Amino acid sequence: MIDKLWLGIGFLAQGMFSARFFVQWIASERAKKSVVPIAFWWLSITGSTLLLLYAIHRRDPVFILGQSFGILIYARNLILIFRERDRAKV
Repeated sequence: MIDKLWLGIGFLAQGMFSARFFVQWIASERAKKSVVPIAFWWLSITGSTLLLLYAIHRRDPVFILGQSFGILIYARNLILIFRERDRAKV
């Protein structure tokens, strides 16, 4: 039962992580230029965090290391976006 739950979490995480590319593609097509919407970063950090939890459960050091660095990059991008928005409000 627990293994099926973790497998479900793994597939959900991979689905979220993959969905970010569709979000970016659709946003770029609408804008007629390459754009990276904030939803891309939220899907990245959420999917990556869930994948990290799955990797920890599987005890896969390569997967753990790869997802750990990604989370830092996605979080940093969100921080930069929110800082820019705060500056624009002033």
